[in-house]
Amino acid sequence: MTKQSRRKFSASFKAKVAMEAIKNEKTLAELSKQFEVNAVVISRWKAELLENISNVFEKKSNTEREEEVDIEKLYAQIGQLKVENDFLKKSCKKLGI
Repeated sequence: MTKQSRRKFSASFKAKVAMEAIKNEKTLAELSKQFEVNAVVISRWKAELLENISNVFEKKSNTEREEEVDIEKLYAQIGQLKVENDFLKKSCKKLGI
């Protein structure tokens, strides 16, 4: 007997299914059959979409901008450490260590 693993859906697929559910053109049972997803999952995706839909129109906050700057600083630091590490490796080879 093999264990069935959980299916993973992309964000775009979830959005597509949730938008179809919001349109109310088909019932949850029909959508469930069409997309081969449980009706409970579809209603959960629909609720999540309706809950977070206002985030689409919000501008980036200052914390997100700070995170972008922090990432740039971290990449710069990685580069510097790599150069230092290479220098130390060469120095150790010269000394026979």
